[in-house]
Amino acid sequence: MTDKIHDILFSYWGFRNFRPLQEDIINSALSGKDTLALLPTGGGKSICFQVPIMAQKGIGIVVSPLIALMADQVQNLKNREIPAVALTSGLTYREIDIALDNCVHGRYKFLYLSPERLQSEIVQERIKRMKVNLLVVDEAHCISQWGYDFRPPYTKIAEIRELLPSVPILALTATATPNVVDDIQEKLSFPEKHVIQKSFYRPNLYYNVNHTERKWSKAIEILRRIKGSGLIYVRNRKHTVEIAQWLTQNGISADFYHAGMSPEDRKKKQEAWVNNKLRIIVCTNAFGMGIDKPDVRIVLHLELPESLEAYFQEAGRAGRDGETAYSVMLIGPPDLDELKRRHLESFPDLEFVKRTYQALNNYLQLASGTGEGQNFPFDFKAFIDQYSLPVLKAYEVLKILEREGWLTLNEGFKSTSRVHILVDRTTLYDFQLRYPKLDILIKSLTRSYGGLETEYASIQESVIAGRLKSTERNVREALQYLKTKGIIDYIPNKGDSEITINKPRQVTKHLSISNENLKDRFKDKKQRIDAIEDFVSDSETCRSVKLLKYFGEKSTQDCGHCDVCRAKKGAENADEKMDKAIASIKSLLQEKSPLSHAKIREQLKINDTICLEALRWLLDSGFIKSVGQDLYALNS
Repeated sequence: MTDKIHDILFSYWGFRNFRPLQEDIINSALSGKDTLALLPTGGGKSICFQVPIMAQKGIGIVVSPLIALMADQVQNLKNREIPAVALTSGLTYREIDIALDNCVHGRYKFLYLSPERLQSEIVQERIKRMKVNLLVVDEAHCISQWGYDFRPPYTKIAEIRELLPSVPILALTATATPNVVDDIQEKLSFPEKHVIQKSFYRPNLYYNVNHTERKWSKAIEILRRIKGSGLIYVRNRKHTVEIAQWLTQNGISADFYHAGMSPEDRKKKQEAWVNNKLRIIVCTNAFGMGIDKPDVRIVLHLELPESLEAYFQEAGRAGRDGETAYSVMLIGPPDLDELKRRHLESFPDLEFVKRTYQALNNYLQLASGTGEGQNFPFDFKAFIDQYSLPVLKAYEVLKILEREGWLTLNEGFKSTSRVHILVDRTTLYDFQLRYPKLDILIKSLTRSYGGLETEYASIQESVIAGRLKSTERNVREALQYLKTKGIIDYIPNKGDSEITINKPRQVTKHLSISNENLKDRFKDKKQRIDAIEDFVSDSETCRSVKLLKYFGEKSTQDCGHCDVCRAKKGAENADEKMDKAIASIKSLLQEKSPLSHAKIREQLKINDTICLEALRWLLDSGFIKSVGQDLYALNS
């Protein structure tokens, strides 16, 4: 089997060797043993389950809470000519029926779905008829009440084991504290504990926490000093736009990204960034999951994340190639108070939860006992405006209702329009002869989107219109006409946000969310906020040691290069001294080049440690190059 999994890795992914622990995890899954794999962000989790599924007969089922991640992984598999399908919310019953039939008949190798979808009767009935070789639980921390993104529907996954008694489970996560590690295995009914864990220590990632009153200008300075691709994380959409514009005005290639953008815009910006046509993406936490870009040199946090788990995941997107990378958190005087206001002071009580639940059902026009399984276009701003609800509290209620399994928010990840041909080839050809004006549209569909006869395919009306030298409106009208003639099924995109109701509407006073649950949720949030406050306020403990301790790893070895470690080395005011040394070295090398480290130190009369650190920074950032043993020159 060793040769087989290496052949699969090379044939489909082009890699000769696995990353550390990937092969151990794959072999564990192939041996039939239930396994929990802990790999830090960028550790190559998807390979760990995709290869063993490919190495065996049958289909693999992947449970994931993230619609965007499912869509990205399915598309990546299709790009490698591996048949895969995702049952995301928003699909019609007919689409689900066809997709599941194709799974039963072996036309797909991967079935991705949400934990809510896994509970539906039609899915469970078809799973019984599938030859399943592996059940994968991605983002497994969601199953634990101690996890930072607890989702109650995840706790039902273990029930599927009754349908698949001999199928092993592979659970994966990038962030789990010791409590969560134990809880995941218990909730998934592992017969015995089995964890394969890679250390969360990232020796090439330099953590830096900087308290400053001039965050934006400091960000400019840092981005000018550190060359290469980067991410800037903020916590609301408005700030992504404002900061991207600010960077652009200051000569830095940047754009914004958030969940409220159209799928086309998101894809366009993501591809530009991945292909290095765009240097910086300013984003909310909607960006980053499942994106394979190893050469990110810097991740900047201009606003505090809500937990150390979120911070660790976001910071971990830098330096996946193993080269030096930087995670910098810039904190202004009001930031901690703002974090507490956003997540603690805005936390709703039970009365407000019930009030918002009733308002939501009225907004969606749902009668008592109805709504289960239905999808609705959802404009959050229109909803809160109509019922005069405070923004943060109302949003928190929606997240609580989602965690309790009442609904699913598909914010910003609405799928594109979809088409499926309903007739056989002979009937289609006859129709094209009778309606020559529609012939070119039908040919464009069949040539551009494969498999339309057997499954629904996502389409972009704007792209089709461009190929036909027509308008998007004309294409939509023609597709609707083909639908009325029974030639295709056409499901147009409904908008940029959607909500799925998972349970029938209850009488509000009987809503089964307890006050104790809310208190526990608040306590959990407060502990996470306290952990963030402790992390950014601690000027004595190495940043890496602090993070590792939080995730249950004992380390007494300081990293040596975070802001705390540098301060311990006597580098107080290190940023100021470093900036001065860097500027002086660049100026000197413009006049005389090349020069040795000793000559530079002697002529500038600077501390040896500062000189070496500045030279290392200039080398890492590409401003200077080494032209011989201990000789440095400016990069042309």
